[in-house]
Amino acid sequence: MTRLGLVHTVPALAATFHDLVTEAAPADVEPIHVVDPWLLRTALAGGVGPEVVERLAAHVAHLRGRGVAGVLVTCSTLGEATEQVPEPDLPVLRVDQGMADRAVELAGDGGRVAVLATVDSTLGPTERLLHRSAHQAGRTVTVEAELVDGPGTTEAAIRRWDGRVDVVVLAQASMAAAATQVGVTATPVLTSPELAARRLVALTTPA
Repeated sequence: MTRLGLVHTVPALAATFHDLVTEAAPADVEPIHVVDPWLLRTALAGGVGPEVVERLAAHVAHLRGRGVAGVLVTCSTLGEATEQVPEPDLPVLRVDQGMADRAVELAGDGGRVAVLATVDSTLGPTERLLHRSAHQAGRTVTVEAELVDGPGTTEAAIRRWDGRVDVVVLAQASMAAAATQVGVTATPVLTSPELAARRLVALTTPA
C-alpha cells in the first residue's frame, strides 16, 4: 500500500481530498492528513514568512517519517511556501500547479484567464504561477484577477466572466463547489482539488 501525505489549513478539506485521492488511485493508497489552520491564519496576518515555511517543512518531515511517497499541500496561499520546502527526494506538490498548467493549455498562446479568489493573499501567487506555467509552455497569457466575497458572489463572477475570457480559474480549493452550483458555462471553469489529487497519484503510485 502506498502512503500519501496531505497538509491542510482548512479542516473541512481533509475529507474532500481523502475521497479524491482514493478515487484517483489505481491501487490501494492510505492518505495521511495533517491539519494546521495556524499556517493560513499566520499567512493572512503577516504574509508567508520564514516561520510559515519552517512549520510547513516540519509537517512534511513528519509525513516523510510516516513513509509517504509524496505530499500535497492543499492551501493555495501556501503555494510558494510549498516550493521552498527542502525535500529533494520527496515530491511536495502545491495544490494549484495542475490547474495552472491546464488553464494555460486551454487558453492557448495569447489567451485570457480570469482568476477568482476569496482571499487577497491567493491572487498574487496564482497570477505568478499562471505566468510561469505559460512561460514553461512557450506561451503568454493575460491574467485578470478578481476578489470575491463568497459562494454567491463567486457564482455571479463566473457568469460575468463567461464568454469574456478563455478560462476561469477558482484559485482556492474551498471554492470548488461554486463551479458545480453555477452549472453549464461557455467558458471552462477550473478548480484545483481533482486535478491536484490526480497529479499526486500520478507522480507517486504505479500505473
